[in-house]
Amino acid sequence: MTSSLATVSYIGATILFILSLGGLAHPESARRGNLFGIIGMTVAVLATVLGPQVTSAGIPWIIGALVVGGAIGLIAAKKVQMTQMPELVALMHSLVGLAACLVGFASYVDTSTVFPTAAEKAIHEVEIYIGIFIGAVTFSGSLIAFGKLSGKIGGKPLLLPARHVLNLVGLLVVIWFGRAFLNAHDIQAGMTPLIVMTVIALLFGIHMVMAIGGADMPVVVSMLNSYSGWAAAATGFMLSNDLLIVVGALVGSSGAILSYIMCRAMNRNFISVIAGGFGSGAGAPAAAAGGAEPAGEVTPISAVDTAELLRDAKSVVIVPGYGMAVAQAQHVVCEIVSILREKGVKVRFGIHPVAGRMPGHMNVLLAEAKVPYDIVLEMDEINDDFPDTDVAMVIGANDIVNPAAQEDPGSPIAGMPVLEVWKARTSIVMKRSMASGYAGVDNPLFYKENNRMLFGDARKMLDEVLGALST
Repeated sequence: MTSSLATVSYIGATILFILSLGGLAHPESARRGNLFGIIGMTVAVLATVLGPQVTSAGIPWIIGALVVGGAIGLIAAKKVQMTQMPELVALMHSLVGLAACLVGFASYVDTSTVFPTAAEKAIHEVEIYIGIFIGAVTFSGSLIAFGKLSGKIGGKPLLLPARHVLNLVGLLVVIWFGRAFLNAHDIQAGMTPLIVMTVIALLFGIHMVMAIGGADMPVVVSMLNSYSGWAAAATGFMLSNDLLIVVGALVGSSGAILSYIMCRAMNRNFISVIAGGFGSGAGAPAAAAGGAEPAGEVTPISAVDTAELLRDAKSVVIVPGYGMAVAQAQHVVCEIVSILREKGVKVRFGIHPVAGRMPGHMNVLLAEAKVPYDIVLEMDEINDDFPDTDVAMVIGANDIVNPAAQEDPGSPIAGMPVLEVWKARTSIVMKRSMASGYAGVDNPLFYKENNRMLFGDARKMLDEVLGALST
């Protein structure tokens, strides 16, 4: 493949990637967006492998790597459950960071590239230094995020004394060694500051994500998505690959925008998320704000009575959460919705931007169960309708329906936009126990007079509700 044809292929792949991002903006076009992305990546890989920069001797190695990587990806796609998608995404982000680090070191020790001027050499070394730094932070931070999301590491934030001072000192050391790296006379002299910076960046990534509490993990996933994009862009600069630069910039900027949207949805700013500390992830029993005693008594309800309330309702809003994902109850929910709609009940879903463990987690689960897209609404679209709703059914969600966000100025989630399910005539919360949510924040919704608690495994309880509705 000639250089001109490879360039044209890169342009075509870039257009396909842009169309892919556009398609992913809405559930109805998401399948088409995925297809555009697959075609674009196929074109990009073929143009790179068959392009002028790859010699015939290197093709067998590339094919071998593609076969191994493709096999791993295929196995993961078939075996990984939908509930494991957040940690899988975090793990994929770590691989992008690792790739940026490895490419950076390989590019630095490569002696085949000759720079006409000292300025060009300095620019290339700056690209290497920054690229490895971003890659190392992404790699270690994503691994910690994987550990937290998979439950291997606790969700409670690790808040070291003077942690902000430690971060500042680490940054100053990175800048100092960056100066030493650029002034190094040979590769051997430059490796020491480069390795020191890499170690500090790895530690910074670990410290940054360890300090972030469980409630902010959806923001962390989108943030690491952005970091992985910038790491890919840095790799593109190091390899002088325009496509990697453009695609990395697309992923980095879209991830940054998504992080901003997520922060707004939680009434948080990005700096406060990085500073950490929100959400213990301890799962403590719920209690009233400012005291150990509950705010009242809960009113339990049976699956049969729940079915009666749903059957007699004219309007129902279902709010899914991570508990629905864990129980893999989305298919039963879809069956219940179908029966209710056949009986003339108006059923819709209310989706909070940070429901689940990653952006769009609930939307993916409902799409998997083939729930119609037109009845799946965002929080802003559904919130005003709760006063006219007969039954609001919360399945495995907690923090996103917590009235303390509006009623308790002293709550850690005060000001956070939430789904106002307590304004419905009756709200039903499905939970295994009275434990607090992933954020570790108490929920007074449980004690509202119009609230009912359906305790038990979501899948088992919904099966019983489905059975009662079917009779």
